[in-house]
Amino acid sequence: MSKLAILGGEKVRKTKFPPYTPIGKEEFEEVKEVFKSNVFSRFLGAWHEDFFGGPQIRALEKEWAEFFGVKHAISVNSATSGLYCAVGAIGTEPFDEIIVSPYTMCASAVAPLVYNAIPVFADVESDCFCLDVGSIEAKITNKTRAIIVVDIFGQPYDALKINELAKKHNLKVIEDCAQAPHAKLNKKFAGTLADAGVYSLNYHKHIHSGEGGIIVTDDDVLADRLRLIRNHAESVVEAKDETNLVNMIGFNYRMTEMEAAIARHQLRKLPSLVEERRKNIQYLENELAKIPCLTMPRVRGGAEHVYYAHAIKFDRQIARIHRDRFVEALKAELMPMELRETEGVKIGCGYVKPLYLLPMFQQQMAYGSGGFPWSASGRTYDYAKGICPTAEDLHFNSLITHEYMRPGMTKVDLDDIVTAFTKVWESRDEIR
Repeated sequence: MSKLAILGGEKVRKTKFPPYTPIGKEEFEEVKEVFKSNVFSRFLGAWHEDFFGGPQIRALEKEWAEFFGVKHAISVNSATSGLYCAVGAIGTEPFDEIIVSPYTMCASAVAPLVYNAIPVFADVESDCFCLDVGSIEAKITNKTRAIIVVDIFGQPYDALKINELAKKHNLKVIEDCAQAPHAKLNKKFAGTLADAGVYSLNYHKHIHSGEGGIIVTDDDVLADRLRLIRNHAESVVEAKDETNLVNMIGFNYRMTEMEAAIARHQLRKLPSLVEERRKNIQYLENELAKIPCLTMPRVRGGAEHVYYAHAIKFDRQIARIHRDRFVEALKAELMPMELRETEGVKIGCGYVKPLYLLPMFQQQMAYGSGGFPWSASGRTYDYAKGICPTAEDLHFNSLITHEYMRPGMTKVDLDDIVTAFTKVWESRDEIR
């Protein structure tokens, strides 16, 4: 191999990788129809026919429910909003405890705080990276209300064991499926495995409408409450004759007609886009598995992974070099993706810093200057480094994540990824 780029050698890749652009002419044509209709939103924050939105919203929700085989699909303006709706809809009380993952995007861990509940972090699995059932069980107290599970990187959570544990303790399960649309566990779609599931339509997800989210559930009462929280519940409950006023402070979490129109066409493309990811991953893993210090991610028994990101375990003992130095050299060999240039090369050391290490949790400061809700909870909560050792080891030592398997990548593009990994492996002595 030639000299490493980090030491002044030539890069493996000298041009940007292709952008991920799943939106095409079908979506454009549908958006033109929305413009012609002059109906960009038809939501009313009142008990009225238009409380449920306009024609594109209703069509999207019907098609989404049919596709995923659920009774109810409720559109929102983001998956974050969907998580907030779900936490409110299950009847969360102030100072309840909700068990969350430390190793995910922050929204699922912050959602309990919207209702003045306390996030409690359980550790993750060392091989599938979702919440670990044993760690969850150890964190359950008489204050626990729910578990927010995350289908991280496109892998469904361990639904059989975690749902059974939740049932034993009378807990609700909310599934953050932002990274796993079309994943399955035992032939059932991720997102439909819990009491409520939340999908993302943010621009860097499998399919997108720019921004947006969908909540799904088979629970009629829960669906009703989700729709109320989405759209100004407080102004609707009286006319609707809704008597359960718990958490009926509503928000404006509504999706627009244009976003719904785009999302409808994106949904139809989902199976083929996922299949292309899987083919790219299969090719990459066949080649990358030849590098002794790398272990490809395990797919849970009975699961079908959809690879939002490719999470690879790195063995420092075999490489005799720290992962961070390996990744630094690897990134020097590659280039960013078009349209996401400001994010740099999309290969990372770990994923996100364990969330309990964020200033909010370290200082236990959310509302006001007095440390509410923690200060008024009557309990002490520990967010010190070390509470989730597996998540910390993954992040600080052993996990490499990348996104260079998205649809649109050619064999040449994939070969550049393999060549860069191989080059750094074979020349690692130069940077030890």
